[in-house]
Amino acid sequence: MKTRTIKENLRRRLAITATGLALAAASTFAHAHGDVTPQAVDTSSLKQLGENWVTVNPYRGNKDAIRIGDSAFNQNCARCHGLGGVSGGIAPDLRLLDINDDDTDEFFIGKVRNGVTRNGAVYMPPFEGTLTQEAMWAIRAWLETVHEN
Repeated sequence: MKTRTIKENLRRRLAITATGLALAAASTFAHAHGDVTPQAVDTSSLKQLGENWVTVNPYRGNKDAIRIGDSAFNQNCARCHGLGGVSGGIAPDLRLLDINDDDTDEFFIGKVRNGVTRNGAVYMPPFEGTLTQEAMWAIRAWLETVHEN
């Protein structure tokens, strides 16, 4: 029968503790992506767009929309797309979207409304019914202010 020294017991306990902490941290990160509650966005100061969805950003260059979009992005999009639109690798870097481009506007609103699913995996949840059209376009207006080539 082999007896362990105090040093061996301490090493073993430290190894078990470190492994447990690593697993707990990994579990936290794995559940952090996408497991959040979207935040409401107050767009009452913006021109209301009605029920019909538009495909061109009506708030391009609107200072109030840009202010609202900045806050809305940080509350609802930054956890995946990064603060300031600078992606940390989880989701695309939205600073690289073309600006002043009607086709990109339509692409943007389609992705935000309907989300992104590939091979049955949800990469981005749909925000239609969660964020208003006004909130989505305000986010797009803000993104145009942080655009990079």
